[in-house]
Amino acid sequence: MQLIFEKHKQGRRGFCFPGPDVPLAKPLAAKYCRSKDTHIASLSELDVVRHYTNLSRLNFSVDTNFYPLGSCTMKYNPKFTERIAAFEGFSNLHPLLPQLAGGGMLAQGSLEVLYETEKFLSEITGMSAFTMQPLAGAHGELTGVMLIAAYHKNNGSRRKYVIVPDSSHGTNPASAAIAGYQVIVIPTGKDGYMDLEQYKKHLNNDVAAVMLTCPDTLGIFNPHIKEIADMAHQVGALMYYDGANLNALLGKARPGDLGFDVVHINLHKTFGTPHGGGGPGAGPVGVSEALVDFLPIPRVVRRSDATYALEYHRHKSIGYIAPFYGNFGVILKAYAYMLCLGKDGLIEAAELAVLNANYCQVMLKDHYDLAFEKNCMHECVFSAARQAKNGVHAIDIAKYLIDKGYHPPTVYFPLIVKEALMIEPTETESKETIDAFIEVMIEIAGLAKDDPIRVKQAPLHMPIKRLDETKAAREPNLRWKP
Repeated sequence: MQLIFEKHKQGRRGFCFPGPDVPLAKPLAAKYCRSKDTHIASLSELDVVRHYTNLSRLNFSVDTNFYPLGSCTMKYNPKFTERIAAFEGFSNLHPLLPQLAGGGMLAQGSLEVLYETEKFLSEITGMSAFTMQPLAGAHGELTGVMLIAAYHKNNGSRRKYVIVPDSSHGTNPASAAIAGYQVIVIPTGKDGYMDLEQYKKHLNNDVAAVMLTCPDTLGIFNPHIKEIADMAHQVGALMYYDGANLNALLGKARPGDLGFDVVHINLHKTFGTPHGGGGPGAGPVGVSEALVDFLPIPRVVRRSDATYALEYHRHKSIGYIAPFYGNFGVILKAYAYMLCLGKDGLIEAAELAVLNANYCQVMLKDHYDLAFEKNCMHECVFSAARQAKNGVHAIDIAKYLIDKGYHPPTVYFPLIVKEALMIEPTETESKETIDAFIEVMIEIAGLAKDDPIRVKQAPLHMPIKRLDETKAAREPNLRWKP
């Protein structure tokens, strides 16, 4: 497929401006003008439409392919939420529109959506209040750790450390470090859980927080979670819940009831909004009662006359962490999703997510090595170490799956599993789709024994074949040159 620059024809245009009906401005001084041609392609409208339409057809997406990307919950995004987000009453609002003016309600509907979504999330997670502002999961993490830091500072407590298990999401230690804390990593024990003895050894009055992904990135729920929380609270540390895996617990367990003080949620994972390509995302953060005063401003409040308002004056607040009020369109879609499914529907979503993952685990465990012999939650983690003995690595399996029309699962993560294959089928996939994927995975396991070269040559049927990925990372060629 040609690059758009290669389709350039001098003088070709997709538009035609009428002649000016006002005097021409004086040309810019030479120092403000380019000295070289910009080499912007000249194309007809039809050339442009066909080029980008054909590019889009090369994409893997949830709408076109099975997308079992572990730890990312890439489930189908219902289209009715897109229609609701496109309602003019929401999509045409300006973020600086007055909340009330001249007796008109103006932004009251949008403020109510923010307020109600916060209440829904508080009930689902067992938190006292939420901020809807964070624009992604990692942004929510950072906000959560900033809230923890503000809490300790307000109490006159100077703390140095944040404890993070090695089975947590990789952004957890980054968020803690950006907030000024030193990170203590606790290893996973032979039972697949965070090593409790190592945890106890490092837990002291200098620890500000314990950040846990629950279930963790091994797809395992830690049965000692309440004990871990109680020990943290005994030394004055707070418990932080990474909610990227909340899809497994909806309606079954509330992080607040398990002992967590701060929770972030990926609306773009758990509540069915678009995810991928760098956005859009939303990572609301919930807190227990002790941290409510530190939440970012503005806060949406419901007044005695049943109207809604933005409240800015909170002297303990950590301030602004995002422009305006968060990714409103994403929040709106999540709100519609929750209203549609209701309590019973959200519980069923979690049950089906866990069922589908365990089905994959049972069907594939004779063909790939399990990281840990346990029932999983919403995702299962295998190792391709067995296949690697014949030269077929996790990356080769991923490439072969692309040829077969499947987005690969997450590979080489979690880092504590050699040749990791992390599979999350989600609740929205049918048994037929999952069975077809399992069949291909079994096919790959067979080829790894009998014809490993065939796997290592994949993909053979994609526009881009095998790249020298190390060279591509170190010497990226990102700019077209004539």
